[in-house]
Amino acid sequence: MKKAHYAFTVKKNRPTLHEPLRTLPWERATAKFYDRSQGHGRRETRVVQVLTVDDLDFPHAAQVAKITRYRTSMRTGKRTRETIYVITDLTSRQASPEKIVRLVRSQWVIENRLHFIRDVTFDEDRSQVRTGHGPENMATLRSIAINKLREHGHTNIAASLREMSYEPFTRTLDLLGIAP
Repeated sequence: MKKAHYAFTVKKNRPTLHEPLRTLPWERATAKFYDRSQGHGRRETRVVQVLTVDDLDFPHAAQVAKITRYRTSMRTGKRTRETIYVITDLTSRQASPEKIVRLVRSQWVIENRLHFIRDVTFDEDRSQVRTGHGPENMATLRSIAINKLREHGHTNIAASLREMSYEPFTRTLDLLGIAP
């Protein structure tokens, strides 16, 4: 049976994890990777450093990566820097710094295609559903709605929801393949 692996991203919004990772001996990191890209109106450079860990208080942690992103807006020239950390159970033989940065970037596809839409289009953060399994159930229903709309060729979820609202009973049933 294949074991599932993880790559857990730690930003400043998790101070109890972020601070211990920030203070690791990064000057000793020998595994490094540099990546440059351009798109979405900005130039970005990523510097990835990786340390093998065996005493980190995190389940099955084998490596920690420090990813520093330098971004320059091509429109304004504004420069920003952000540092995130990644904890993974993948060993250095299983995941090079290059592979770790690819894993992290692939998570953004999920973030952009699902979580952003749930946050913005469905305004999930202001939901009044707070008891029992209600929040998880509503998140599942929102995800089903997004996936059903995409399955039927809709690319703009907000516009699709507006279109569905014009005839909420018939269009929704059509989408689900249920005859009224």
